[in-house]
Parts: sequence; structure tokens; C-alpha cells
Amino acid sequence: MELYEKKAIYSNALASERDTAGFVMEGFGATSYPRERLRLESILGPEHDQRANILFWCPEDFPANVGIEWDFYPVHEPGLCMFFFAARGRNGEDLFAPTLARRTGEYDQYNKGDIDAYHVSYFRRKNVRSFNTCNLRKSYGFHLVAQGADPIPSVLDAVPPYHMRLTIFTGHITFSINDLDVIRWVDDGNEYGPALKNGKIGFRQMAPMIAEYANLTVFELTGRK
Repeated sequence: MELYEKKAIYSNALASERDTAGFVMEGFGATSYPRERLRLESILGPEHDQRANILFWCPEDFPANVGIEWDFYPVHEPGLCMFFFAARGRNGEDLFAPTLARRTGEYDQYNKGDIDAYHVSYFRRKNVRSFNTCNLRKSYGFHLVAQGADPIPSVLDAVPPYHMRLTIFTGHITFSINDLDVIRWVDDGNEYGPALKNGKIGFRQMAPMIAEYANLTVFELTGRK
């Protein structure tokens, strides 16, 4: 039985430019909506290495205990998809505070810069072909804190949408795909520094990945009495 009550606090179909007005693109990325779903892709090729990678932020701030759900459609591989959450400045600043260094998509800016965040990587089709995993990392730093098998097949065999669910409740983080728990981890606030709290969320892709997203929903979680 779930240990919390959930209440929807944000819902976005991601179906048109109107839905993503106010979202912030970092890096050389392009958005389109060919199937009434948000499509993300880089306008630079993979020969540009980290400069070709992008991060598309939702402008809203969300509380510490949340459930986040979205539908994922892989379109073109190779590449890699990530989801960032609880992102903010290392001193508690808003992610877009003018005092923070400008970010342009290169990975070091997100794990060795002036922000803190968790991120889960999935559909990792870059260098490994025989066994693909989902990875959960905590930054500042490059801390791989949990890992699990990726159940999504290659684009050729995929049957989307894949329903992604990320739950963060009192330090317990669970990531599931189509109701299959892939990652479970508890941030004890000691080994890798204090557990992260409220912050922003965003979609990241590594070129030449193309993917589509729909039905982003965020639930606030509160403990049962």
C-alpha cells in the first residue's frame, strides 16, 4: 500500500507550442509537435560531442515530495534520454537565477557546475548494445547511486508510449516504466551530501537522439495520517 496521498498540482499535454510556452531550452535544440506530442532533437550532429546535447526545462518549481509521470516515444537512435529533477542552485537559488553560470547543454555544466540535481538516464543507446541500463545520479558530482535494467527495446521494436513514473517521497526515489519498478534508492543525506528538496524538472537528450513526450503530470505527495 502506498504510504502517501497524491494530489495533481501540474498537468501539461505537451501537445503544442502553447503548452511549452515558458519552457527553457539549453543547448542547440529544436522543438516540434508533428503528432501533437513534444518532439525534441538537437540541431547539431553528434560530431559536435557535448555541444550537441540539450536540456529542456519546465519553468515551474515543485516541492520535495512529488510523483512525476510522462509518456515517452523513442523516434530515432542512437543517443540517450535523461530526466532531471529537484534542480536548483547549489546555495538554494532558483535554477534560472542570473547569478548562476550560463548553461549551454554540455554535461559538465550540470554535474560539476553551480547547480544540484538528481537525474535518471534511460533509453541509453550510445555505446552499449548488449545490455542497456537506467542510471540514477546525484549532482553536484557524478555520483552513480542506483542502476537497473532498461526494459524498452530498440526503436525498431518499440511499441510506445512507455509510461514513465518517478516518485520522490521523504528521500525514497523510485523510477518505473510501464508500472515495472526499475530503480529504487533511498537518499540518506549522508554519503552524497544532504538530500535534495524542491526544484525544477527537465528533459535532456544526447544527440542524435530524437524522442517525443506527452502528458506530463506532477502530483504532490503527503503522508497518510
